[in-house]
Amino acid sequence: MPGVVVIGVGPGIGRSVGLRFARDGLPVALVARTRVEVRRVAQEITAAGGQALALTADTTDEGAVRAALDAAAREFGPPDVLVYNAAIIQPDRIGDLSVRAHQDAWAVNVVGAITAAAHILPGMARRGHGTFVVTGGMPEPKPGYVSLSLGKAGVRALVTLLDQEYGPLGVHVATVTVAGAVAPGTPFDPDDIAEHYWRLHTQPRRRWQREVVHDAPEG
Repeated sequence: MPGVVVIGVGPGIGRSVGLRFARDGLPVALVARTRVEVRRVAQEITAAGGQALALTADTTDEGAVRAALDAAAREFGPPDVLVYNAAIIQPDRIGDLSVRAHQDAWAVNVVGAITAAAHILPGMARRGHGTFVVTGGMPEPKPGYVSLSLGKAGVRALVTLLDQEYGPLGVHVATVTVAGAVAPGTPFDPDDIAEHYWRLHTQPRRRWQREVVHDAPEG
């Protein structure tokens, strides 16, 4: 049964998204830069009766990302869902970072998503269905988070471009924009945020959304 690939698995949104899709019976391939966390989440899924595969890849390494996606496809078949959740979240202001540091942040925040999309979305288009969701954020740029503001603006543009290219071919491309710091037990609880990814995947085509914004309730 084709399942979901989650790139950028940690203790927050990536874990919660993996668990959410596994709860409805989809096998889940989990990809992270470090082995310890991704194995822990995979064990959590399998302990609950789900299927999970733990993979490691640095999202700045194109070959490693493609190899991880191929390994996931060999195990579970071509994915129905691809979630890109990797990001470098750091405070920085204009002039704080070197050119190389900006390039490193951009490589994770945006280019890794391009690599993943280029490898998977053409196959989804040929099959006439699939879902690609990117974790967004920073709906308004913040001067204390320059590299992240630029990266999330890039993600928003990328989702628009991919939707224009692949939407007419049956691929639902969307972003979940998280407008605050993710933490359990807060208005930005990762389990609550994960529900958006599931809803986007299960939306009928006539109701497709390209962006869902998760914000704190007013008052």
